Amino acid sequence: MDTKIPAKPSPVVKPLERTEAHEANPWAQAMEQLDRAGKAMKLEPFALERLRHCKRILTVSVPVKMDDGTVKVFEGYRIQHNMDRGPAKGGIRYHPSVSLDEVKALSFWMTMKCAVVNLPYGGAKGGVICDPKKMSRGELERMTRRYTAEISIIIGPDKDIPAPDVNTNAEVMAWVMDTYSMTIGYSCPGVVTGKPIEIGGSLGRNEATGRGVFYVTRELAAREGFDLRKSTVCVQGFGNVGSNAANIFAEHGTKVVGISDVGGGLYDPKGLDLHDIMEYRKTHDTIMDYPKAEKVSIDKFIELPCDILIPAAMEGTINKGNADKIKAKYIVEGANGPTTNEADAILHKKGVVLVPDILANAGGVTVSYFEWVQDMQAYFWSEKDINARLQDIIVGAFTEVYDLSKKEKVDMRMGAFMVGLRRLGKAASIRGMYP
Repeated sequence: MDTKIPAKPSPVVKPLERTEAHEANPWAQAMEQLDRAGKAMKLEPFALERLRHCKRILTVSVPVKMDDGTVKVFEGYRIQHNMDRGPAKGGIRYHPSVSLDEVKALSFWMTMKCAVVNLPYGGAKGGVICDPKKMSRGELERMTRRYTAEISIIIGPDKDIPAPDVNTNAEVMAWVMDTYSMTIGYSCPGVVTGKPIEIGGSLGRNEATGRGVFYVTRELAAREGFDLRKSTVCVQGFGNVGSNAANIFAEHGTKVVGISDVGGGLYDPKGLDLHDIMEYRKTHDTIMDYPKAEKVSIDKFIELPCDILIPAAMEGTINKGNADKIKAKYIVEGANGPTTNEADAILHKKGVVLVPDILANAGGVTVSYFEWVQDMQAYFWSEKDINARLQDIIVGAFTEVYDLSKKEKVDMRMGAFMVGLRRLGKAASIRGMYP
């Protein structure tokens, strides 16, 4: 039954002022994307208004006893943007730049991402303002456990399931799972995904986001008519997503000519030896001192000549100040929100084909979904099965978005938003509004 909600017409949304502050604000960027896509597909005002607001915002103080005996209080967030299609899902990040608007935007993009690949989830995100590189393992564990205790009132396997994000990993997820389990009095592996295999983690989860990036790029190559084995790739960000994506591309014969981390980048037009670089990184804090490739500054990295650029670092790294200098013909977003709306317009005008984050990096949340299902059933799948199911979902979602973007004559970001908003709009209409 199509439920109609009587309400006053939504207020006219004034165009956001094009300022540097606006471009740097991820929530403003996200809402502009929502407004543009909602208008293009004539989304019901009731659904649009709901999506412009987060369902639940929790801000917590996280006191931690540091190694020197002092107590430091960190600020943390857990935000649930929308849960119309199921429990909330989203990562936890530890970073000095974490802010309320950033976490709100990330939770919104998670809502969209889950809808685009048709997972039975809504979007959430969490974060703690800290610099984990300046903290000991013990300090990180104590902070994680206190943060988990503070947000335990809204998380749970049927409510909100966290996962790793920037500067968090399987070990951090193990601390989250253990703390929550101690709180409720029994082991609850389904409360979090991205855990170690030994306590309910899933095979294939660590590589899932990077593998998804490869799958969508392979489909893009087939549709656009270029050969991946004759293409060159630059990967910005060499964390979990970037390093796994780079390795998977190299395994399939694509030449990886550039990689970067927080210190800067490496470039070799003949192709980088990723195995050698990974071995070097094990004994160094950065790849920047690696002697067998040309060093490139962070600012100049995305200007390197290549066929495919994969931004897999932080949001806003491609902006109006550098978008016109990008030489890549294709961009596949491994990070969340790496391209500002202003940069999107520049790239579109240049003819660059961009696969958006809410499709390109959905491999991680897809295998997180598989992990959650396995935990809830207490029955685990083979890695072969997981990768095959991941490929089916990602390829299906890519095909739907690509075909719609061609039919409607819009870019792939708009196409992805239209696919996701169609599902979210139907869910909001069917559920109606309480009371």
